[in-house]
This record gives sequence, C-alpha cells and structure tokens, in this order.
Amino acid sequence: MDDLEVRQLRYFVAVAEELHFGRAARRLGMAQPPLSRAIRDLERTLGVRLLDRTTHHVALTAAGEVLLREGRAALEAVTAAARRTRHAGRPAPALRLALKADFDGGLLPRMITEYQRGQGLPPVELVLGGRGDQVVALRDGRADVALLPGPFDGADLDAEPLLTETRVVALAAGDPLAGRPELRLADLAGRTLPDGTPAEEDGAGPPARGGPRARNLAEIFNMVEVGGMVWFPPTSLAQRHPRPGVAYRPVVDLPLFTLSVAWPRNSRSQAVAAFVRAATEVAASAMV
Repeated sequence: MDDLEVRQLRYFVAVAEELHFGRAARRLGMAQPPLSRAIRDLERTLGVRLLDRTTHHVALTAAGEVLLREGRAALEAVTAAARRTRHAGRPAPALRLALKADFDGGLLPRMITEYQRGQGLPPVELVLGGRGDQVVALRDGRADVALLPGPFDGADLDAEPLLTETRVVALAAGDPLAGRPELRLADLAGRTLPDGTPAEEDGAGPPARGGPRARNLAEIFNMVEVGGMVWFPPTSLAQRHPRPGVAYRPVVDLPLFTLSVAWPRNSRSQAVAAFVRAATEVAASAMV
C-alpha cells in the first residue's frame, strides 16, 4: 500500500530537515517515541529505508532525499489547496495581487483601472512583500497573480513579460562616487546591497544568507543616505523618489530590470486572465 497521509509527510519532513528526532519532536509539539514509531511505520509502508540512524547520528538515504523533496512539494500543494479553498469560500473573494511596493514600472494604477473595466470581476487586493516573496505567495496559495521583478524561479508558473528598463545605482549624496557622471560595477566593489550581497555582483542572484534585510523603501533609503549600502532601483522608481540625501547614477554594465506578470500554471481563474490582459495591454501602450 503506497497511500501516504499528510501527517506522515509532516513528521518525516520535520525529521529530515532537523536530522535529529528530539528537535523534530519539539518542532512538531509531540513526544519523541511516537515520532520514531511513525517514521518506522512510514518506512514499512513504503518498503524502503528513509534514514540511516545511530545513537548519535541521523542521515538521509537516497530514498529519504527523494521523499524529502517530493514531500515538501506535496505539503506545499496541500497548504495552497486549503488556502485557495478558504479564499474561494469567502462571501466576496478578491483577486490577490502579490508585488514588491513600487516595483511596477509606475503602471499599477493604470493596470487596476483597466482591469476594473471588466464586468463582474472581483476587486484587487494587494499582497505586499519583499524580494522573492511573490513567487512563494503564488505557490502557497496566498496570491492569485503577481508582478515579478526578474530573474525569478518560474517552475510551475506561467508568465508574460511586461517591460524592460535600465537600472541606476542609488548611493549617499556625499559618497565620492556620486561625483562621477557614470559608474561601472567594479567601481562599487566593497559596498553591499540591501539583501547583503556584494554590489559588484549586481544583485541578480539570491539574497545573501544572514545579510541585512531592509524590506521597504523607507528603510532602504535611510540606509543608503547614511552610507551603509547602495541599491540598484529601476529608473522609473528612481524618478518617482527624488531625495536630497541620495544620488542616482547610471551604471553602464548593470543588467536591465525586467518586470513580468505571473500566475500559477494550473489557474483557471477568469479574474486572473482579465488582470493579465489588462497588465499586458497597459504595458504595451506605455512602451509606445
């Protein structure tokens, strides 16, 4: 019998991530003996050994690594299904749009206006978050559609590119580099971005683990003004936010900023389709 219960997967994922039965039991809010029995029962059900364990050591087998990967995906799908079901059952469900504040090319008000021209469509509810939160919100059921700065992991998502624009560097007005008419990434060596990554790496990769987490524009601008970091906003955002303590300068070898609209690949929502149409039409007209 290969049927697995959600409870079994939660137990196994906790043990596999902690690699320690005591810590996993505390995380799950249960005693260790029943957790150990549950994992043994799961191994008997599947007919494979998932963990190599001794008195002082727990490690995943090859089969355990597969179940950890697949189990995480299955649990995420179950969580997303529950959230989407609860949302659909609300008296007046909204279209939940995930985005990072101001990362919309200045087009969001026009997108919403165009979307609202449709008849019988639910209102738009904004789901704001930091860098990378939008993809997570699409996958875990907290959002129906998203505006995504690139690059992003598009697995299980459909997406349409909306616009491409240049980026600039924001640095303290008193920074010696602010006196130059233009810069290169190499000129920014030794400075860091809001997510903690080195500025010369252009911010295109994943955030640095353990780095500072300035999550909103006010925090970012404050940290730039005091010389604690630099930042690479798209040109449209820089134009909307002039500040006396911040200088914006072109960086000739800085990759372009791209913005896409994305949604779960299995979505059949008419509201999502209507918003995607509105977003692409508004972006196309803005490029003319």
